[in-house]
Amino acid sequence: MTKSELITNIASHLSHLTNIDTTLPVQNILDNMTIAMVNDDRIEIRGFGSFSVIVRPPRTARNPKTGKKVDVAAKHVPHFKPGLELKKRVL
Repeated sequence: MTKSELITNIASHLSHLTNIDTTLPVQNILDNMTIAMVNDDRIEIRGFGSFSVIVRPPRTARNPKTGKKVDVAAKHVPHFKPGLELKKRVL
């Protein structure tokens, strides 16, 4: 599901709102989640899951084409862990 499909789906369930009316709150939620993760905050949505940022340490990797060693810098990556209710519903 894309963001525009999500907005359309929410607007169809709430007949008094249009897609334009629904766009701002959805965008606001996503922006706030992004800001929280940039600030290394953890986001937990009960029944759905949690979002956090994981720091991957620097390492030495190999170029698969040449076989030479390559230094890879440390990086921050987003991580999602599904909640129990979401896991049960997907199974």
